[in-house]
Amino acid sequence: MNTAIERELFEMIGDNHQMTSAETPLRIDAFLKSDKDKMISIEKHFFRIMEEMGLDMTDDSLQGTPHRVAKMFIQEIFSGLNPANKPKISVFDNSYHYDKMLVEADISFNSTCEHHFLPIIGKAHIGYVSSGKVIGLSKLNRIVDYYSRRPQVQERLIMQIFNELKSVLETDNVIVVMEAKHLCVSSRGIKDESSFTSTIQYGGIFNEKENRNDFFNLVKKEK
Repeated sequence: MNTAIERELFEMIGDNHQMTSAETPLRIDAFLKSDKDKMISIEKHFFRIMEEMGLDMTDDSLQGTPHRVAKMFIQEIFSGLNPANKPKISVFDNSYHYDKMLVEADISFNSTCEHHFLPIIGKAHIGYVSSGKVIGLSKLNRIVDYYSRRPQVQERLIMQIFNELKSVLETDNVIVVMEAKHLCVSSRGIKDESSFTSTIQYGGIFNEKENRNDFFNLVKKEK
C-alpha cells in the first residue's frame, strides 16, 4: 500500500468517524514513561508544532502554551488513558431490597474525537436494576468521566461505560444512552452546527421494549 492510498484510507476513516477496536488502542509500553516525562516530551513537540504554523514563540502570551497543553493532555482531558486514574468503585449490598429501575439522567461529559482531536460534548443517561448490588450515584458520573477522558469515538465510549457497569454491578440489567455534539462535525468538514449523535447500549431486562420505554419516560421527566 503506497502513502497516497494510506492517506486516503485514513481520511476516509476519520471523515466517517469509524473505530477499529472496541478497546482503546494502546501500546504495551504506554505507561512505562512517567507522566512528568511525557509532559516534557509533549511540551517540546507542541512548541515545534506552533513554531511550524508560523507563531512567534517569543511572545509572552504564547511562551507558556506548550507547557499548558502538555499538562492539560496528561493530567486532564486524556487522564482516562492511565489505569492508575480509574476511580475506586465501591458497591454495596441491596439491603433495602429495591428491585425497580434506578435512573441517573443528564450526566454531563466531555470527551475528544480521536480522529481530529476536537471536543465531544454531551449528556449520558444510565439506568439499571439491581441483582443484589448497588452503586453510589456519584460513582456513575465518575465512570462516565473516566472513560470520556481519552481519545474516543462515541460507539466505543458507550460500550466501555456499559461493560464497566455490568462488571461492577454484576448484572446485565443495564442501559446507557449518550447524546453528544461533535465539534469535528460542527467546526470542520460539513460544518453542521445543529446535528447531534445518539447511541444506546442495553442488556438484560432492557431487551424488553416495555422496560426501555419506562427508562425513556423517566429520562424525559428529568429534563
